Amino acid sequence: MTRTAEKIDDLVREDSSMSEALEAIREAADRNGGEVHWADVNDDLTSGQWGRLIEKGVLVDGGEGFEIADREAYDEALDGDGGDYGGDVEIDAEQSKWSQWDKLAGVGSLLLMFGYWIDSVQAMVGSTINTVLAPLNDALPFYAVILSIALLTGLYSTLLQANLTNPEIMGKYQERMKAMQEKQKDVRQRKKDAEERGASEAEIERLEDELEEAREEQMEAMAENLGMFKEQLRPMVWIMLLTIPLFLWMYWKVHGVGLASTESTVIMPLVGETSWNAGVIGPMRAWIVWYFLCSMGFTQLLRKALNIDMTPSGT
Repeated sequence: MTRTAEKIDDLVREDSSMSEALEAIREAADRNGGEVHWADVNDDLTSGQWGRLIEKGVLVDGGEGFEIADREAYDEALDGDGGDYGGDVEIDAEQSKWSQWDKLAGVGSLLLMFGYWIDSVQAMVGSTINTVLAPLNDALPFYAVILSIALLTGLYSTLLQANLTNPEIMGKYQERMKAMQEKQKDVRQRKKDAEERGASEAEIERLEDELEEAREEQMEAMAENLGMFKEQLRPMVWIMLLTIPLFLWMYWKVHGVGLASTESTVIMPLVGETSWNAGVIGPMRAWIVWYFLCSMGFTQLLRKALNIDMTPSGT
């Protein structure tokens, strides 16, 4: 939006009758070859409105009278949707609904999480996954096994997020919230300006009601934003369903059956030689820190390599 269009929008928000005054000026300019004189429009707008238009630079000196500073922007502001904050963004809640499989994945993830506290569940999951990972564990040192698991989890996490998250819907939710915030900010500014210029109590009360209405709209929008949370959580339940068993297997290997004496320690950057079960960052064990470092690194590399952009897109 150009500066002229912004000025016109501000004037209309301050004084709703300014729209009629602006239209009268445009009609007069069309009749007189682009120039406007006070005598041409004094029946359609007040001297105060005329002065505000000159003060704001909407009208500038012409040959004999005044002319519109930027006619294209002027027409755009009058004929377009300059007062629209974007709060009417259409969001189809059905698009954020979870399928039956999504719900089953969520339940499965919650059940698997009990393995962190129940030894029997941990042993059952760990021994089951071990039938698949045992050959890899026999062929590679444990640090390389964790690195391989991090690569695998990074790959399917990236693909699941790319395929199960809709950036357009996320963008719509963010666009609506941004629009509500801009509307509140604008109404507050108009109220402040009205108080500074000594506006009537009726106008200030009207702006106060408008501000309260904007707050209520934002609260309603926030309640409806549950769909955005569901959209973000949907790929996470599938990632957890696949990752928790692998994580339980690593936990089972380190804390349960134990590692061979030759693999009980590892040399980590900035830490030096330490045991896999030793605390490295607070209570976080060495094997957990090593896994997360590898996983985060591989995830970023895979997103760049596959050209996957998770940034929400607007409408």
